[in-house]
Amino acid sequence: MSFEAIKSISDAEAAAKTRIAEAEAQARQMIADAEAAGKAALEAASTRAEDELKLLRKKAAEQTAEKTAAFEGEVSAEAEGLRKAAEAKLKDASAFVVERIVGG
Repeated sequence: MSFEAIKSISDAEAAAKTRIAEAEAQARQMIADAEAAGKAALEAASTRAEDELKLLRKKAAEQTAEKTAAFEGEVSAEAEGLRKAAEAKLKDASAFVVERIVGG
């Protein structure tokens, strides 16, 4: 084999090694970029989920407050009705007791 053929083969091997090294470096960079993009997407999704959770909690608290206020109003009205009914019965009971004692 001639010197030129050996040189050509050596040059081709060196060029191939260079291309392989460049491809490996490019692959490592692509992996790093993909990991960074994935991490950023995950952080963005996590932030959106946290914001949505805060909003849902706020809405739930507001609904709970509204329902509690409505329930308290109903209970208060019912309690007032029961109190008035008890007062009316108390007057009747007092009158009955007085009638028994005085009339008896």
